[in-house]
Amino acid sequence: MHRLFNVRNGDKPVKWKKRAMVIILPIMLAYLGTASAASPKIGFVDIQKAVNECNAGKEAKKVIVKEVEKFQRQFADKQKELQTLKESLDKQAPMLNPDVRANKEKDLQNKVREFQRWQEDTQNEINQKRMEIERIISLGLQKVIQKLGADESYTFILEWNENIVLFASKDMDITDRVIKLHDAQKK
Repeated sequence: MHRLFNVRNGDKPVKWKKRAMVIILPIMLAYLGTASAASPKIGFVDIQKAVNECNAGKEAKKVIVKEVEKFQRQFADKQKELQTLKESLDKQAPMLNPDVRANKEKDLQNKVREFQRWQEDTQNEINQKRMEIERIISLGLQKVIQKLGADESYTFILEWNENIVLFASKDMDITDRVIKLHDAQKK
């Protein structure tokens, strides 16, 4: 599990974000062109980094890692059980009459299918839990970003995404501040 959260690309395709930028960028440029003498204040936030590095994200990662470890232990136990059943059937097969052997093979196949369904269902549950946690943390971060933007008179705060923003000065990166504010808010 290299990356616990992938909020950047999440469930929304990159194409959607590119289309959004095609719409947003001209509006931003028009706004900047008509702005009065005050220079615009623009910031960027790396949401992926914020989700992973805020305290809530670190706690969530621990929860998900425990779930995955539990799943891996159960997976190994069930797999060992199936292997034992298969080996037992292979040893008994020559001595069993064909009908009994066919029934035992069918039972084994059913157990393998149940195992595969359990594996898929458990993985889906873990992924759903991870996505829900990501969503909740992201909503909290968005509230912090909106408050920071309003309190400090930002013109724009954008999500850092190398597919959309090809370059931005590190001075404009407010991710660490957002993380600190989010963590302080949760205390």
